[in-house]
Amino acid sequence: MSTETISEAPRAADSHDMIRVHGARVNNLKDVSVEIPKRRLTVFTGVSGSGKSSLVFGTIAAESQRLINETYSTFVQGFMPTLARPDVDVLDGITTAISVDQERMGANPRSTVGTVTDTDAMLRILYSRLAEPHIGGPGAYSFNVASASGSGGITVQRGDKTITESASFSRVGGMCPRCEGRGAISDFDLAALFDEEKSINEGAITIPGYSMDGWMGRIFRGSGFFDADKPIKSFNKRERHDLLYKEPTKVKIEGINLTYSGLIPSIQKSMLSKDVEAMQPHIRAFVERAVVFTTCPDCDGTRLSEAARSSKLAGKSIADLSTMQISDLAQWVSELDEPTVAPLLTALRETLDSFVDIGLGYLSLNRPSGTLSGGESQRTKMIRHLGSSLTDVTYVFDEPTIGLHPHDIQRMNDLLLQLRDKGNTVLVVEHKPETIAIADHVVDLGPLAGSGGGEIMFEGSFEALRAADTITGRHLDDRATLKAQVRTASDTLKVRGASTNNLQDVDVDIPLGVLVVLTGVAGSGKSSLIRGSVEGEEGVVTVDQGAIRGSRRSNPATYTGLLDPIRKAFAKANGVKPALFSANSEGACPNCNGAGVIYMDLGIMAGTPVPCEECEGKRFDASVLEYTFGGKDISQVLGMSVAEAEAFFADGDAKLPAAHKILDRLNAVGLGYLTIGQPLTTLSGGERQRLKLATHMADKGGIYVLDEPTTGLHLADVEQLLTLLDRLVDSGKSVIVIEHHQAVMAHADWIIDLGPGAGYEGGKVVFEGTPADLVAGRSTLTGEHLAEYVGV
Repeated sequence: MSTETISEAPRAADSHDMIRVHGARVNNLKDVSVEIPKRRLTVFTGVSGSGKSSLVFGTIAAESQRLINETYSTFVQGFMPTLARPDVDVLDGITTAISVDQERMGANPRSTVGTVTDTDAMLRILYSRLAEPHIGGPGAYSFNVASASGSGGITVQRGDKTITESASFSRVGGMCPRCEGRGAISDFDLAALFDEEKSINEGAITIPGYSMDGWMGRIFRGSGFFDADKPIKSFNKRERHDLLYKEPTKVKIEGINLTYSGLIPSIQKSMLSKDVEAMQPHIRAFVERAVVFTTCPDCDGTRLSEAARSSKLAGKSIADLSTMQISDLAQWVSELDEPTVAPLLTALRETLDSFVDIGLGYLSLNRPSGTLSGGESQRTKMIRHLGSSLTDVTYVFDEPTIGLHPHDIQRMNDLLLQLRDKGNTVLVVEHKPETIAIADHVVDLGPLAGSGGGEIMFEGSFEALRAADTITGRHLDDRATLKAQVRTASDTLKVRGASTNNLQDVDVDIPLGVLVVLTGVAGSGKSSLIRGSVEGEEGVVTVDQGAIRGSRRSNPATYTGLLDPIRKAFAKANGVKPALFSANSEGACPNCNGAGVIYMDLGIMAGTPVPCEECEGKRFDASVLEYTFGGKDISQVLGMSVAEAEAFFADGDAKLPAAHKILDRLNAVGLGYLTIGQPLTTLSGGERQRLKLATHMADKGGIYVLDEPTTGLHLADVEQLLTLLDRLVDSGKSVIVIEHHQAVMAHADWIIDLGPGAGYEGGKVVFEGTPADLVAGRSTLTGEHLAEYVGV
């Protein structure tokens, strides 16, 4: 058959060129119907909380993932997370969706950039084939594999005879035995673990969670290894050893078999096995106070055994490669000419080149993945997709420009277009005009956030959006202006000889009592300067982008402490206990235990949440709802938005200053539309950060450090953020903001610009001064982009 004949005959298959969504009701979506063109770049815009993520991630990507999971056998599905079908009437034309979100990676201290991208695995195979001296297979170069050996008798069945034979086993691993592959060893400050003037029964142990009223108290009191009534300073050598270092030992206490272990093994197992960044705040504060981490003297922080470090290829050990900047490593690998491992070298070169292309060439493979920012994590996840041969795939991105300097956004745009041009559908949730501008199709949601959003306000091209009468359309051309007058510093925070990560002995005076913006290209050393030299100082409060840990029972009222004064007020007004007004305590509906829904377990299928028949989803026992305060019962109060609750507790019968103060802070950070009883699990990344900021606004600290507070903020919300920053400074606080958004830079009193490049090309202060001086000089990349932004 000729080619012409094939091209002339239209096929039904060619008509499937749209992803069709009809009647989507996930979270706040209001029966949304939309058609999204395939093999095009579609950008979803709208104010924070308008329903963008609910449509893209919660509906389209979630249904694609669910359908893929259903292709596996029932047996395999039993080991996979069960996913419910999104609440949508019709969803067709969807293809395999690959989600690249902004959640930070790895709470495991053994997880590094090299391990999460499989680059380490490729290097280990390369070394096991070519390095001299040869020390073993790939595991011999892995810091996660310990060397082990053993011998003994094994029983073998041969016919009707049972024969015992001697056997031996050995495995060569690359783990440094001293630090067990962590690169750091821990030393304990014993004064932070216990008060030696007291006895165990008097509460000598000061470790979080080691209350003498609970199980830990019963184990320590009943272990019999020491006298629980004797002050710790009077313990003899054996008792002190048992208290601190005893390995896990079976003990019988009050007729129950339990395990006792000393304080230090317990802390190592329960706390130090986690990444410090992933700990709850009070646990993290304890660990930072009680544990000193020092570089392992045996492996010099490389995590590898002496044998792994001595085995070399072209004069370099695998430890040397892991500490190199990836852009240099890519160059080194490109110069290797080894035909015997050509396929492996090709894959390795492509991966390392992807790091450089995506703007992460300044990282090293041994960088712990828990220390990457949200933007760096997202771009690291992108790497495995850039070289992929897959086409007709739907790629879903959540604000890929997070953490990117305006100079780097063009590079990210090129990558998104590259994925589209390979024949893929690219869906992007985004607020930056530079990325919205490259879209083939724009979908704008709104008009407002929360219950006031969830509707499609506009569909069409970028130029048509600019002319549209929507919040996004009206604000697309917004440009902040430089301040006519800047504040004068009241004092300075002196940083001397800062050398964390790539910082090159930086000396800088950070003005206090003003709004300081710390900027520079991604990887220039901004976070290193804050983490290494500012965080931990007295009075410094840091609000980062880390996830809020909480179950679906947690909500803004519980997280901010708002529920405490409300419960007390209800209890006082009705003469009953405060515990009755908690759905997690005595006031819970006995049928659903305060969850508001009952989960119908359907085995391998997703459990179906059914509203509780007893409380009708209100979560409280009927008797509790008879008690009122200001004419409302507790479930009605939790159903209010922040703005409604603020007005409710402001005056009249329901006047409650303690609650009103917290609600005022929530409103100030732009969360007036959130329902105070809404589960934390339904909040977006930007909402979580602003919730944290509202909580920290009550802290005693005088210096606030905010890490990219414009994350997840619509152009219209940035103005409100600037008002909030001014409010903090005018109340006597010092505010230091790590930020790339030009509107925040223009609004600053003082700018500190790091650079000039990333990695070892950065780490220096290239500008200090007012935004006006930065624009006038145009001496840095930031200065050029800021001048262009303000139209100077």
